[in-house]
Amino acid sequence: MKEYWSYLASLLGVLAFCQTLLQLIFPPELRFLSLKFLSRIFHLFSSYCYFDITEIDGVNTNELYNAVQLYLSSFVSINGSRLSLTRALNSSAITFGLSNNDCIIDTFGGVTVLWEHVVIQRQSQTFTWRPLPDEKRGFTLRMKKKDKALILHSYLDYIMDKSNEIRRNNQDRLLYTNSRGGSLDSRGHPWESVPFKHPSTFDTLAMHPVKKQEIMHDLKDFANGQSFYHKTGRAWKRGYLLYGPPGTGKSSMIAAIANYLSYDIYDLELTEVHNNSELRKLLMKTSSKSIIVIEDIDCSVNLTNRKKNNKGNYCDPEDGGNSITLSGLLNFTDGLWSCCGSERIFVFTTNHIDKLDPALLRSGRMDMHIYMSYCSYPALKILLKNYLGYEESDLDCNVSKELAEAVDMVEMTPADISEILIKNRSDKQKAVGELLETMKTRAEGNMKRGSLKEKISDEMEDEEQEKRALESPKEGSDFEQPSKKEENVKKMK
Repeated sequence: MKEYWSYLASLLGVLAFCQTLLQLIFPPELRFLSLKFLSRIFHLFSSYCYFDITEIDGVNTNELYNAVQLYLSSFVSINGSRLSLTRALNSSAITFGLSNNDCIIDTFGGVTVLWEHVVIQRQSQTFTWRPLPDEKRGFTLRMKKKDKALILHSYLDYIMDKSNEIRRNNQDRLLYTNSRGGSLDSRGHPWESVPFKHPSTFDTLAMHPVKKQEIMHDLKDFANGQSFYHKTGRAWKRGYLLYGPPGTGKSSMIAAIANYLSYDIYDLELTEVHNNSELRKLLMKTSSKSIIVIEDIDCSVNLTNRKKNNKGNYCDPEDGGNSITLSGLLNFTDGLWSCCGSERIFVFTTNHIDKLDPALLRSGRMDMHIYMSYCSYPALKILLKNYLGYEESDLDCNVSKELAEAVDMVEMTPADISEILIKNRSDKQKAVGELLETMKTRAEGNMKRGSLKEKISDEMEDEEQEKRALESPKEGSDFEQPSKKEENVKKMK
């Protein structure tokens, strides 16, 4: 037994010596070149060709990778033998996918191809200005060389169309927000997402039906206008400005647009963006068929009206805590960087449109201005149907007439009316009665405040006229008007 261990030790020593000798004779560079040369010879005589589709292409996310991932997940649950199951937070859907470094066979046009999901751990990174994900992900497509010219382009086009169809039929939308302080997640993405399940639609939106139809028609024209935008040389994007008092349904409008077009939403928090360069990077990481939202833009950062300098030119105001400028935001929405994607909608919301710079409001940036007004009678009928199940014919004619007259006299938002209806939804008659009583009370209050304001305004106007009358002799005249005492003396004479 002792001789056996001695022999084994000597054998290991000889192997270690041979390995050291090979490393000295064949350094790592030479070994790498040799393997590369052998690999080329193998592929030269192989009947297959290979195509790598990586997750990240330079600094952008590869949309073809996302399309392949979505396409394979549609039938991998049937054909796959080893599956990866995922379920997003707050989502009821389970997503099937290929496990790491696993393969699946697909057939297209009578040709069989092989897909492999390749996941490689990256080596530890040194300091870098643009950190990369911990894992390098991609798909490898293998097909016979003779089939390459026959199906490659048509197969990839089919995958893109199929993935778009799956995405449209998918009930789960995604709501993204930019990471705090511009940080990246483990896959190098600056956006964090959760499933978007807002139930708002244009059917439930409290707005005049004619106005809703106009907006829906504009949205549909945009979604179907790829050839038009390409023919006219315009970037395939559109801007909407939602403005009006708080509680008039601006956020519900955004959700209705997303559900109507089946688009994802990117909720951009400007206070977490440090500079214009970071703003551009966030734009580059958004996907097509998406809505980029900046809510309460007048309150986010200092993007109000620019000031004129000594030369009469407009310049951006300084902001010590945030270096985003108005020109940076304008380039974000309408500059060269806004063309790095397609089929995007920009939506800005504000309660005070007068505080925004006119350059931000012009066509090409905010193409359609939508005023979200106080509740009108047509909008009120929609709210009654949503919360109480009332059609117009279900209401008494006198009650309908009183509601129509009262809602025009008060300034109540859809949010104010919805709260009254929600609170009393178990008793429909009580809900309508309390709503009507609240409207009448507010209408009386508005009339009193209006008459009081009018009285104060008249008094101030009379006071201003008296001041101007007293000051007028001193202005524009070299002679003083005679006093009342002097006039009486003249009359007596």
